[in-house]
Amino acid sequence: MKRTIARPENAYQAALLRLLRERARSRAELGDVAALSRSRLNLELDRLIELRLAEQAGLAASRGGRRSGLVRLSADLRFAGIDIGATSIDAVVTNGELEILGHLSERCDVRDGPVAVLDQAMEMITKLGEQDLFTQLYGAGIGLPGPVSFREGVPVAPPIMPGWDRYPVREAVGQALGCPAVVDNDVNIMALGELHAGLARQVDDFLLVKIGTGIGCGIVVDGKIYRGVSGSAGDIGHIRVDDQGPVCACGNVGCLEAYFGGTALAREATAIAGRSAYLGRRLDQTGTLTAEDVASAAEMGDAEAVRLIRDGGRRVGTVLAGLVSFFNPGLVIIAGGVAQLGHVLLAEIRSVVYRRSLPLATGNLPIVLSELGPDAGVVGAARLSSDHVFSAPR
Repeated sequence: MKRTIARPENAYQAALLRLLRERARSRAELGDVAALSRSRLNLELDRLIELRLAEQAGLAASRGGRRSGLVRLSADLRFAGIDIGATSIDAVVTNGELEILGHLSERCDVRDGPVAVLDQAMEMITKLGEQDLFTQLYGAGIGLPGPVSFREGVPVAPPIMPGWDRYPVREAVGQALGCPAVVDNDVNIMALGELHAGLARQVDDFLLVKIGTGIGCGIVVDGKIYRGVSGSAGDIGHIRVDDQGPVCACGNVGCLEAYFGGTALAREATAIAGRSAYLGRRLDQTGTLTAEDVASAAEMGDAEAVRLIRDGGRRVGTVLAGLVSFFNPGLVIIAGGVAQLGHVLLAEIRSVVYRRSLPLATGNLPIVLSELGPDAGVVGAARLSSDHVFSAPR
């Protein structure tokens, strides 16, 4: 049963909690940043302490007069972040500042359906609880590898997730964990993770392109996720790049994802295995090939594997070049499992984008690989939950 979770009572308290999420601050500093009078600031901070959302943390360094009291988020605050991928689940528990206290990763198959996959995710959170990481969760964030109606908290016709359409994920997770839950697609939570703890911390407008089993793009505008009217913004994997291309999981032909998602890359690697000593040997050993096998072959200088990566990078770069000219971001981050193909892929994407996009859009545009790896999604999921809990009542 869902327990009562303390929440900020007004917009002032919500703003203070978000400031404290960054680090402990003195009352004087909070007054400066939040632009509140001393009396109003102290009133709101004292109320947050009563609610056990914040706590005193000693005295700050002197600014020339009497030392101001330090305030930080309550040490009891805990958030769960769950990143469900096509073939794996990552789950973490964080403190209020979203520092990871415990992290579990397990294989799964999202095609097993919502009941089996969510049960596995809940068991992982239970295991983290058995490590004495929390007694109560204040919120949980969940990322899913498909289109999500953020407002309703349900996936909508996800191409690679049979049986998940309109399943009440937010409600099911909230009831299981006894706390507020919020659901988004996996690319958006990765973008939030980069915004909070990754390369995008100082950037307000950026794109995160995830290349994994599928391909998607997280769009951050003025420090906030842009989801579009119905939540489907950024679904670039289903942009058509060839009218005569292979059939995609969505039912259309020639989609970017059908050429260079993880499944497509494995298919292409199998097709050219006879021309690659490494891939041919690997196929004989395992019976199947993966994107990881292509990466390993490329690292060994295999010409066919390098060609596959460059072909895929060229197609991704072509789509991304149009997005860069349209959106003019301050940063592009390449992430996801297939992004582990590394600098061969990155070099091809950069080459195409810098060549095809407007010079004004690319003159100071870094295109980089994510440094957070699997932490991006789970930190972003916890951040999503924290944003929800640290929001003003409506």
